[in-house]
Amino acid sequence: MQGEHQKFMALALAEARQALALGEVPVGCVVIKDGLVAGRGHNRRETDGDPVAHAEILAIREAARNLNRWRLTGTTLYVTVEPCPMCAGAIVLARISRVVFGVMDPKGGAGGSCFNLLESPWTNHRVAVLSGIGETAARELMQEFFQRMR
Repeated sequence: MQGEHQKFMALALAEARQALALGEVPVGCVVIKDGLVAGRGHNRRETDGDPVAHAEILAIREAARNLNRWRLTGTTLYVTVEPCPMCAGAIVLARISRVVFGVMDPKGGAGGSCFNLLESPWTNHRVAVLSGIGETAARELMQEFFQRMR
């Protein structure tokens, strides 16, 4: 299972590198169903002028289109950085079964660091969470981005 997580996180990291190349915060995401990519995305807020164009939102939308359903049960979402509250809410609403992420976001993460919307007992769906997969690579991308900004 660990090898599978590394393989899919590598795809999310490739998406994050695309975001970095665009000057976006380097977050990348893939949604996997039965071992295949159902959706992918990387941050495009600046590129699209869209405040909700987060990697997770774009990947979830693509997965829903490709799977022809809004309930994404049985899928795993791989994302390089812990989801924010908006994305965690979308993950819960989409009924995604599991989230695997690389690095925690201590300033706004909603997958266990600041909040835990994904496993909250107050929502109608709980998402299994695994963190730390691809953590070093995800952290390095974020550090590179913020060093460029200085």
